Amino acid sequence: MRDYIDAAAFKEFILCADAALHANIQAINDLNVFPVPDGDTGTNMGLTINNAAAELRKRDFDSVAAAADCVAGAMLRGARGNSGVILSLLFRGISRRLKGIDTAGALEFTGAMNDGVEAAYKAVMKPAEGTILTVSRLASAAGLKAAKAGADLEGALAAAIKAGEDALENTVNQNPVLKKAGVIDAGGKGYMVILNAILASLRGEIVSGAPIDPASLEQEASWGEEQVDVPEQNIFDTVYVVRKSSPDVDLTPLRLYLDSIGDSLVISDDDEIFKVHVHTDIPGAALTESQKYGALDIAKIENMRLQALDLLAGRKSKSTDDLEAVEKELEDMENAPAEPEEDPAFFAEAEKEYGVVAVCAGKGMEDLFREIGADNIVTGGQTMNPSTDDILRAVNRTPANTVFVFPNNKNIIMAAEQCIPLTEKHVIVMPTRTVPQGISALLNFAPDESEESLVGAMGDAIGNVHTAMVTYAARDSDYDGHAIHAGEYLALLDGALIGSYTNIPTLFKELSWSFDDYHPEFITVYYGENVKQDEAEAAAKTLIDNFPDAEVSIVNGGQPVYYYMISLE
Repeated sequence: MRDYIDAAAFKEFILCADAALHANIQAINDLNVFPVPDGDTGTNMGLTINNAAAELRKRDFDSVAAAADCVAGAMLRGARGNSGVILSLLFRGISRRLKGIDTAGALEFTGAMNDGVEAAYKAVMKPAEGTILTVSRLASAAGLKAAKAGADLEGALAAAIKAGEDALENTVNQNPVLKKAGVIDAGGKGYMVILNAILASLRGEIVSGAPIDPASLEQEASWGEEQVDVPEQNIFDTVYVVRKSSPDVDLTPLRLYLDSIGDSLVISDDDEIFKVHVHTDIPGAALTESQKYGALDIAKIENMRLQALDLLAGRKSKSTDDLEAVEKELEDMENAPAEPEEDPAFFAEAEKEYGVVAVCAGKGMEDLFREIGADNIVTGGQTMNPSTDDILRAVNRTPANTVFVFPNNKNIIMAAEQCIPLTEKHVIVMPTRTVPQGISALLNFAPDESEESLVGAMGDAIGNVHTAMVTYAARDSDYDGHAIHAGEYLALLDGALIGSYTNIPTLFKELSWSFDDYHPEFITVYYGENVKQDEAEAAAKTLIDNFPDAEVSIVNGGQPVYYYMISLE
């Protein structure tokens, strides 16, 4: 039985936790109830812990405190989405308790786990039960109780896991949304995957680099009479060729690694090259690992899930055949005058009192934010939540004493708030939950006003905006009385689902009826990258006809994921 952990053991169990979480990413993502495409819990937690694993691999440590500090710092900067931020806070609390300690026993480590829970609860403005917070709190408390009763480290962790699993099962009863869907909390599940991997690592049951059997959940989506498989796990069809570093290079470790991160694996080789076919969620990791055995020659990566959804929605599916046009575009960019390379540590000295950083995606949206006053843009949003470090770099590049950050997505607000203690600049995060809210707030940005006046005026503007979104269903779902099929158009208003539809005209008619209660004076329709201008004008005509007294504008936002974002004021 294990009585204590040192730096090497701490490093090893984090690497194992990283592998275990990645093996279960899709299973965790599938617990997300809402059917819209988003920065899912498993993905965000996986990217957050992977940032820590990458830092750990770079060096060794002489104390558990040093290893824990490395993990906390890397997770803080790499945190994505609310689930990633909460995970980073749990490990930040652990790091603080272990400060100055060379090795940690049951009391020290479970005490550190409890400190992590306390740090997470303090950072969340309105902690909700039936979430990762509940699961981590009850697990940590049980672990500490066992340690105080004399349990060794493995025994204390086993007690924590028992209590955590019970708490996780009960989340379905604590959260009305989870109860209706009949699922457990995704963040809590991710936390328990990590905790189980830590104990298994300490017991020697798993080791970093060895395959971990992932949970496998498959779904089939229907569209009309046509049945099409929509991959929900290992979605990237990845094929590549590597020139061997030597004729007798042993590919067995690579085969084991690729099998742990994907499926449908086939490897063939001769004296000079080897060829790989694998379905995986992390193709970059597959390519990086393979380059340890030779030089990458050629690669092809295709998103099978998006291809299937395009087929379901009647759109032309993209493939590598489309890369000739992309290659020409990149060559044209390459021949253009080079811009100076960005220094990640660059810090802009203040040239003014106030500056603005906005998070958005799509050239039209980026151009609009810059036009109305944003100094820097962080590319991101739904399905691609930026990390705290991404936002921090933009803040530090802004030549102002005070920097206002517009996250423009509810799942990015916490990551933005983590920048506050990491920079010398004064950071104010405006709680914009949608891009239209961010645009309206920035239009009310008056740099000659006081900070208090600015926050008040922009806060009022945020409160006056209602946002409708039109996207596609990422998964089959029975949500709030709606039977939803993957690939259908979804309409949402202020985050609430209006319905799912097979065509845009019907969707816009029902959206218009939902707008009646707000008596809008201004309606702005931002159309996305997959929508043509004439299609947007046809869709907006429904709004013009139904609201003749409102001023209706049509803007090419170029945003991904959302076919339309509609602002009501």
